Amino acid sequence: MRVLVVNAGSSSLKLRVLDGEDRLVARADLPAVRGEFDGATAAAALRDLPEVEAVGHRVVHGGERFGESTRITAEVTEALRDLTALAPLQQPAALAGIELVSRLRPGTGAVACFDTAFHSTLPAVARTYALPEDWRRRFGLRRFGFHGLSHSWAARRARELLGDGARMLVSCHLGSGASLAAIAGGASIDTTMGFTPLEGLVMGTRSGSVDPGMLLWLQTAGGLDAADVLDALERRSGLLGLCGSADVREVLAMAAAGNASAALARDVYVRSIAASSAAMAAALGGLSAIAFTGGVGENSAEIREAVCARLRFLGVEIDGTANRTGSGDRQIGTPAGSAAVLVVASREDRTIAGEVRRLLVRV
Repeated sequence: MRVLVVNAGSSSLKLRVLDGEDRLVARADLPAVRGEFDGATAAAALRDLPEVEAVGHRVVHGGERFGESTRITAEVTEALRDLTALAPLQQPAALAGIELVSRLRPGTGAVACFDTAFHSTLPAVARTYALPEDWRRRFGLRRFGFHGLSHSWAARRARELLGDGARMLVSCHLGSGASLAAIAGGASIDTTMGFTPLEGLVMGTRSGSVDPGMLLWLQTAGGLDAADVLDALERRSGLLGLCGSADVREVLAMAAAGNASAALARDVYVRSIAASSAAMAAALGGLSAIAFTGGVGENSAEIREAVCARLRFLGVEIDGTANRTGSGDRQIGTPAGSAAVLVVASREDRTIAGEVRRLLVRV
């Protein structure tokens, strides 16, 4: 089955066509601003791609209802629309992609694959917020976790590369959005994102975790309304709020040129990743491997080196030459370290294509 994978994220629209052997036969990468891509450009790109037998869409939030991939129907689409408030940067982009592809390729079977599904294995201790029980029951408040399609692939590749050496894995998905996952025996047991994709690490434009009391103060004493606060946390915070750029490459270049704000942004970003990595290791009860994936995780040797330098107490030792050279999935740790260090290319497309075939192929 040839599958079109549609990955509509907060900063890009990625289109991939995979054949039955998961070989990449066509691709298109389009920019997105605040989760919005140009419909005409995307339509032109879709028309240029070869015909397919099925479509798989990455959908960030599945909520309580969707704990696994599901065929897309009108009812499913409306249910996904109801979750928009929980992922305002990402969910509208996914819905726009679903609408566009269904219009251009009507009748092609389509599947929604959820970033939250991989984290359905979170134990109660990891998914439960210390909030009033009536709130938790009434509003379904819990930690969902995100980037599951990427973390799932990283876990799979780590097992292939390390075997039992991947039994206690911290997966670091670092991109425009970023999250970590503690993966034990291939299953997610803790993660940094929560009820929404706003919790956790410092990101490109998102704040990550901040003091909830401060947010209440901004509304009660600072005079900001909830929409102002949400817009700032989602779109004007993170690296952008710290130094004026959400692009890690630009931040690092400015820091190297002596820009103090950029240097602070870099250090806050690295500290956030390292501190949360240690928390994930604590959830695992140890650390046998750490895997860097996502655009920043795969491509920034400087960020990998800075994070690993803070994790030496966990047995993380990085080989400087291996870190700065080489390509593809590889080990960059040293024999002196007790924890392996991996770079893994994010292949959410292969995870999605596999889910599409699982649901649509009839044996």
